[in-house]
Amino acid sequence: MNYSSLALTSMEWHNMMQSKRLDFFLIPATVFTTVTLLIDPLLLFCILRNQSFRQETRYLLLANTLLSDALFLVFNLANLSSNAANLEMHFTVCEVITVTTMTTYCSSVLTVTLMVIDTFLAVRWPLRYNQILPPSRAIKLIGFVWAVAALYPLILLVVMEVSEKGIPQRLKVCVVLITLGSLGNNVKVPLYIYINSWVIVCMVLIFYCYIRLYTITKSSGIWSSRYSRARLTLLAHALMLLMYFVPGLIYTAQLGLFDKNVTFKVWLNTVNLSVLMLLPRACAPYLYGLRYRKLYDTVQVLLRRRCLSSVTQSQQAQAS
Repeated sequence: MNYSSLALTSMEWHNMMQSKRLDFFLIPATVFTTVTLLIDPLLLFCILRNQSFRQETRYLLLANTLLSDALFLVFNLANLSSNAANLEMHFTVCEVITVTTMTTYCSSVLTVTLMVIDTFLAVRWPLRYNQILPPSRAIKLIGFVWAVAALYPLILLVVMEVSEKGIPQRLKVCVVLITLGSLGNNVKVPLYIYINSWVIVCMVLIFYCYIRLYTITKSSGIWSSRYSRARLTLLAHALMLLMYFVPGLIYTAQLGLFDKNVTFKVWLNTVNLSVLMLLPRACAPYLYGLRYRKLYDTVQVLLRRRCLSSVTQSQQAQAS
C-alpha cells in the first residue's frame, strides 16, 4: 500500500464530492440513523432485561441483529459526518472504521441468515426444536458469527500494516472502498472471492429454507388466500433480505471496478452508504422486532410506564 497514492485518491474523491454537492446525502443518512437508533436500544433493552426473552433463540438472534445494525449506523454516520465537515482523518482511524463497518455489516447479514434457519428448524422439527437450538447454543452461534465477521477484516488490517509504504498521512475523506481499493490485486481478488462466497452461501441457505418451509406448510392452507398472513410475512422478509444483500453486492462490484469511471463510482458509493445500506436497518426494528406480539406488548407497557412516570413527576413539581 502506497500512502501517497492513497492520499491523492482521497483528495480526488473529496473534490468530486464537493463539486457534485454530495454532502447533502448526509441528511437522509442522519434521518435513517436517528429513526433506527430511537427504537433499536429500546428493543434491545426489553429483550435483555426480560428473562423469558433471553430464553428464546429467536429473540437472541434478533437482539444481535439490532446490536450489529446500531453499531454499524453509529460508525457509518460518524464517518459520513467527518467527510461532510471536511475533517481530515488519520489513516489509522480510517483503518479502524474500515474494520468495524465491515465486521458489523457482515454480522448483520449472517445473523439475518441464521434467523431464517431458526424459523425453518422451528417449523420442520417443532418437538425437537429446543434440543436442536437451545439458547445456550444460540449464544455460542452468535459468538461464532462475530468471530467469522471479524476474521477477514482483521486479516486485512494486518495486511495493510505489513504492506505499508511510506509514512501514514491524513486523508481528506475516509471511504472504505478507497482503503480496500488501494490494496494490490493479490489482496483484492481474495477479498472479492471471500465476500461473494459468503453471499452465495447465505442466499442458498435462505432459498433452501424458504422452499422447504413452503413445501412443509402448503397442505395446511395458510397460502390459499392471496393476502394471507403467511404470504405477507414472506414478502416482507424477502424484501428485507433483498435490502440487506444488495448493498453488499453493489459494494463488491465497485471493488472489482475500482479504477473505472470515478464520477459514477463516487455517486454510487455515496448513495450506497447514505441510503441503501441504511434502509434495511431502519425497517428491521419494525418488520423484525415489533411483529412479535409479545415484544410489542412489552414495549407498549414500558412506554406507558415512562409516560405515567413523567406525568406524575410533572404534577408533583407543579404541586410543590
